[in-house]
Amino acid sequence: QVQLVESGGGLMQTGDSLRLSCVASGRTFSSYAMGWFRQAPGKVREFVAAINWIGLNTVYVDSVKGRFTISRDNAKNTVYLQMNTLKPEDTAVYYCAANEWGTTTDLATNYQYWGQGTQVTVSS
Repeated sequence: QVQLVESGGGLMQTGDSLRLSCVASGRTFSSYAMGWFRQAPGKVREFVAAINWIGLNTVYVDSVKGRFTISRDNAKNTVYLQMNTLKPEDTAVYYCAANEWGTTTDLATNYQYWGQGTQVTVSS
């Protein structure tokens, strides 16, 4: 069992930067692939980024490529999402998720564990 707790959300302005963190409980964190998803009001949950268990492979949705960076520190059981050049369309609740198979994937159904989410609001 893995428990995930996100933090770092807030109210930002267009062009700002923000770093989200997700701390995982459990001794097997380093074997999990991790992902970030987001859900805006009235929209379905959307894949944002993923990183494999060792941190050497990352994938991003096209809308955040070049602006967002996912990374992980297995010694701290933490995955990060660095978000630069924020836009109003980035406004959403951001969720951290863990995939016990260890491989990067953009499919939400491949993630077994989810955090409660952290709100990111970007004003224009």
